[in-house]
This record gives sequence, C-alpha cells and structure tokens, in this order.
Amino acid sequence: MRVAGLRVRHRRTLALDSVDLDFGPGVHGLLGPNGAGKTSLIRVLATVAEPAGGRVEILGHDALDHRRRAAVRRRLGYLPQEFGYYPGFTVREFVAYVAWLKEMPADTAPAAVERAVARVGLADRIDAKVRTLSGGMVRRVGIAQAVVNDPRVLLLDEPTAGLDPKQRVDFRELLRELGASSTVIVSTHLVEDVAAACTDVTLVEGGRVAYRGTPAALAALGESAGGAGDHPIERGYAAALRAHRAAAARTAGPAAAEGAVR
Repeated sequence: MRVAGLRVRHRRTLALDSVDLDFGPGVHGLLGPNGAGKTSLIRVLATVAEPAGGRVEILGHDALDHRRRAAVRRRLGYLPQEFGYYPGFTVREFVAYVAWLKEMPADTAPAAVERAVARVGLADRIDAKVRTLSGGMVRRVGIAQAVVNDPRVLLLDEPTAGLDPKQRVDFRELLRELGASSTVIVSTHLVEDVAAACTDVTLVEGGRVAYRGTPAALAALGESAGGAGDHPIERGYAAALRAHRAAAARTAGPAAAEGAVR
C-alpha cells in the first residue's frame, strides 16, 4: 500500500500536505497530536474520503479510481473512531450484515462471523442485542466487523478506546497475528500498544510526516533525549515532535523573511 503526494483538505484547512508513505505486511503504528492528520489519512486509505491530490495505491489498485473501489473494499477492514451500527441487531446479525456488504460468499460467511466474534472474546454474547452491550463490548463488535473478511489491509482508528487492560493485551495479540500476513495500520494515542504490537511507527504532525522508524528506535531517541514521560517511547515521541517543529521553523524562517523583504 502506498500514498504519494497525498493532500487532504477540510474546507480551507490542509489536513495532509504532500505525504509520501508506503506500508507492507506488519502492524504499523500511527501517532500524532489531535488534529495532526491521522484520521484524515485513515479515511482516505479506507476509501471513504476523497483527497485533494496525490496518488493512493492499495493492493495493486488505484484506490482513487471509482471502478476499482469495490475490489479494494472487499479486501479491506475498517474501524473508525465512531462506527455506526443498528442497535436492534444482534452481534451475529450486525457482523453478518458487514460480511454481506463485503460480498462474502453466503456459504462461508456464517462461519466467518462466528470466528470473528470469537476472536474478540464475544462468543458468549453473539446473539445479544448490540444495544445491551457495554461500551467496551461495542468496541469489540467494531473490531469483529473489521476482521470478518480476513482483510489484506486493516485500518483501525483508536481501536482500544474503552477496552480494559486485559482486553487490550488480547487485542495486541490479535494484531500481531493479523500482521503476520496482512497490512495493519493502527492510529492510537497509547504508546503501550505501539511498543507491544507495532513493527514500525509513523508520527504525523501538522499534516506532514514528522518521524518514521521502529518502536525500538523511537524508544532509543527517548532515552537519549531525556525529558518528561513515563515510557521511553513517550519521551521519543516528544523529542521527535520537537525536532520536527524546529526543522519546520527553520524552513519557515527564511521563507518568511524573504516574503517580508519583497
């Protein structure tokens, strides 16, 4: 999966500015402050938002070509920060509905639904109405619908929100399992998830890529930089942001000065 020169606008705001990234199999962490552009990137990759410019290639298809989108979406899994569901559906019915939307074969979909629900620890609630579930359980239903088709590309926006510590540990194990053969992108604020499950980290700031490397490299940056933070990756995150902002300021300085002279 690859994006090149990706630009995304929200009205007059440039949410992503000429972003170049590629992702292969594995679990890729996406970090950044609120408003950095993480969700904008996830939404474009999920083919639910149109970019203002650039190229998006997913599984060998041009994802901006409307004629190719159905083929891409059948092989995608997507969990937004807030996903819509029918509260009157049971867990089984809702995940089966998503399987139908993804055009899964009718003879294999029921078993796939049961497998997906079991993977998120809700096998005993599969015939419960979604409206009767706790917030954490509903989040797990969202993960189940995202993985029901065994996606080649899985996009998860803040997937562990509402999960308790044990559920988060189980979820990281599921991520590692999925990342062995698929491309998984996880947008999160929780550095523990990045440290435990991700093969690499992309830090986005102000619509641009501020850092890219392994969790170990980001932790090493934190160890050398020192500063506030309970975890080396937290300190590395802060150090990478400082370096990016300083570089942006140096770049903007001469440009601003030149503009003032003119």
